Amino acid sequence: MTPTFDFEPAATALETVVAGISDDQLHAPTPCEGTTVAALLDHVLALTEAFRQAATKESVGRSTPPSVGRDSKLPGDWRTRIQAQLKELVAAWREPGAWEGETEAGGVREAALVMAVIALDEIVVHGWDLARATGQPFTCAESHAAILFDFLRETPATGTPGLFGPVVEVPADAPVLDRVIGLTGRTPSWTA
Repeated sequence: MTPTFDFEPAATALETVVAGISDDQLHAPTPCEGTTVAALLDHVLALTEAFRQAATKESVGRSTPPSVGRDSKLPGDWRTRIQAQLKELVAAWREPGAWEGETEAGGVREAALVMAVIALDEIVVHGWDLARATGQPFTCAESHAAILFDFLRETPATGTPGLFGPVVEVPADAPVLDRVIGLTGRTPSWTA
């Protein structure tokens, strides 16, 4: 099957933000309530590998739910590891077989097409989270924002337990990325 979209723009945006994070920002809060920059980076390390394995199907039957929280075990080489893992994720999802059948990540089994959009959501939204938490700009390809909006538009107003908090109302004429952020329970104007 031909890949539906390319992860590279989202991966590059996240890489840029990660490269701009200084060590003195690791304990800063993020839009993910109760989660520091270090804890979110630790989560990004895990999710980039998990979704690479989802593309190759090597995680089927053995993935586990993710954890995000205050306690971080962020390794010293986090910058280079995240960069390398993002490149591997992009390459894995460029393979036609990645988009076929079912796959698994985070203890959840889904059609590979759906899992790809979930991976995109994680990369874009956490890239935005980290950019906001560290005072950096964030870019998202319009096509990616549109994919995510279509995917999230039916999110219940109460949110999705374990994934997103209650939906934050965002004007219909706001940029699509702001509306995506609102659907994930975040306030687009959030600042640390």
